[in-house]
Amino acid sequence: MADSIAVKTGSSRQAPGDAGRHRLAPLLAPVSLALVGASPKPDSVGQGMIAGAAGFPGRLYLVNPGYREIGGVPCHPSLAALPEPVEHVALGVANARLEAALGEAIAAGARATTIFGSGYLADDGDPPLTQRLATLARSAGLAICGGNGMGFYNLDAGVMVCGFPPPHALRPGGVSLICHSGSVFQALANYDRRFGWNLAVSAGQELVTTAADYLDFALDQPTTRAVGLFLETVRDPAGFTAALEKAAARDIPVVALKVGRTAESARLAVSHSGAVAGDHAAYRALFDRYGVIETETLDAFANLLQLMGQERRLATGGLASIHDSGGERELLVDLAVEAGVPFARIAPATAARLASRLDHGLDPVNPLDAWGTGRDYEGIFGDCLAALAADPDTALAAFCVEINDGYYLSEGYARALRRAAAGTDKPVVLATNLAANSSDALQARLAAAGVPVLNGADASLAAIAGAMAHRDWRRRPPIMAAPAPAGRRDTWRPVLVRGRPLDEGESLALCADYGLASLPHRIVEDAAAALAAAKAIGFPAVLKTAAPGLLHKTEHDGVKLRLEDEPAVSRVYEDLTRRLGPRVLVTRMAGCGVELAFGASRDPQFGPLVMVGAGGVLIESLADRQFALPPFDAATARRLIDRLALRPLLDGRRGAGAADVGALAEALARFSVMVADLADMVEEIDVNPLIAGRDGVVALDALVVPRT
Repeated sequence: MADSIAVKTGSSRQAPGDAGRHRLAPLLAPVSLALVGASPKPDSVGQGMIAGAAGFPGRLYLVNPGYREIGGVPCHPSLAALPEPVEHVALGVANARLEAALGEAIAAGARATTIFGSGYLADDGDPPLTQRLATLARSAGLAICGGNGMGFYNLDAGVMVCGFPPPHALRPGGVSLICHSGSVFQALANYDRRFGWNLAVSAGQELVTTAADYLDFALDQPTTRAVGLFLETVRDPAGFTAALEKAAARDIPVVALKVGRTAESARLAVSHSGAVAGDHAAYRALFDRYGVIETETLDAFANLLQLMGQERRLATGGLASIHDSGGERELLVDLAVEAGVPFARIAPATAARLASRLDHGLDPVNPLDAWGTGRDYEGIFGDCLAALAADPDTALAAFCVEINDGYYLSEGYARALRRAAAGTDKPVVLATNLAANSSDALQARLAAAGVPVLNGADASLAAIAGAMAHRDWRRRPPIMAAPAPAGRRDTWRPVLVRGRPLDEGESLALCADYGLASLPHRIVEDAAAALAAAKAIGFPAVLKTAAPGLLHKTEHDGVKLRLEDEPAVSRVYEDLTRRLGPRVLVTRMAGCGVELAFGASRDPQFGPLVMVGAGGVLIESLADRQFALPPFDAATARRLIDRLALRPLLDGRRGAGAADVGALAEALARFSVMVADLADMVEEIDVNPLIAGRDGVVALDALVVPRT
């Protein structure tokens, strides 16, 4: 067509039907594209759009009433003046023009747009422009990339819609990036030459199209081997969870860097992009359930995408590493211990292979310092790296060394790496000690040849630890949570729908109905009943106020322990009655054991959440706790318990007997089933403390808060 740009010769395909196309195809793989605001002005968004779309394989139109042509290509005054409707319209216009421009795109039959502008106006109305844009798009069934974003690259389809063209040719590959930060998108997609991308999206404000949608699209691409998510928040929790489940089912690793983990950064997220950052405990639980590899730094995030984006998966075992420096080897060992990365225990046959190649005086061990005289360094490093990779206990092999573009030694190391990698199906990686060095070109060549490049010793080990955790997650059996006890939900519904918190007796009874044992107890309202209850239950006794509406008894000095006889019970009951009222719970002292807490809360995005952690007075001061999505089985519960800092106490210390950890895991699993069964009726549950001892687990106190 004379007034469209046919970038590829003969490219005049018509838009096919939607059968077999992903719902985001009009956005991310359109057959026709219009650039509104196209401009020849240097360093402008309009010029950037044209440069980015230079390789577009479909029909491309330029739209700007200020020009009749740009670079010899016709430029149309409006979308209405185009000879055909276009699937995708990129809006490179000022914020003040966005609403009208979006309306024009909808009127012209567009099915998707990309918005680069922030959508913020100094004298905005109510609702603000961003909400008005979202409403317009939803009413028309329009997908939007942005606003306030950098656009996207779909290298599988040859589509690049961006306002700032990349500074170098991008290499197609198997990694997808979905990013809430334009600067992070630029740092990785534009500047990090290690990567080959199939899809990179700067999602921006996600006016209508969310990370969940982009993730679903990426998972449907045959080239996708790993997906990276840089997230401020999740705006479609149900869709996001479904996409993670899809990734797990298809065995596509997902790497996530979630910002807004602290209260301070969460507040910044609200003002930066309208995000409402969720409770990070819920994200951590969600990621754990679906095998998402979470990172805390950009360096580790990039390294993990390098490692997980190649075809080879980690084998059983630990890290095997080779070095050209004894000091840097010692540093790696120190950092590996802190990161929890084990080293492979190489076999005697492997040690013999190493010894046959090493210069005199070098020990054939892992990690290995292989630099001796420098004689035949390339052959020695290549052979030793191959031997380490071949060892049965090696999960992956790493050459830990600095490299430099144009340096003969670095080129020799690169050849040794490629040769070792060719001889194994395990990952063989380059891991630099410094995160920054002068080796962009050589790193790009190695990565393109299938040798992942990890930068910085600490960030490299964080990536390796994450990859090992994902390997182990893949080998877990499916979660087989027990069914909820029949009829319990209906039994407790009338109590929970009253809307007021359950008292301790009711809360303990509810927990007991789901299999969480408690000590014998009675609620009394006079001194004689208190004495009778104490004698029947046994000494030493415990008295706790059961005053209606008083939820935190210890804060009111409402719990009295170790009452050895009847006079003590009478004296304490009189004191509690005088200060807090006559209603009191009577029980007995628990046996010895470790105090823990079970808890449940409702995350506003992802629903019920189960917690296990240090209990009693330590629950807040230690912050030793783990979270999971309910329901789960005893094996999952055991993994949560094993992660606690207090875990060694359960094995017994200084003469104390070991707790029955198996019974504790069963109790936590039953608690998770209760939380899931009552999820629509309960807001919070606090079982604190409970005692884990050698005879099992018993709950000493509980509080259940219904939803209102």
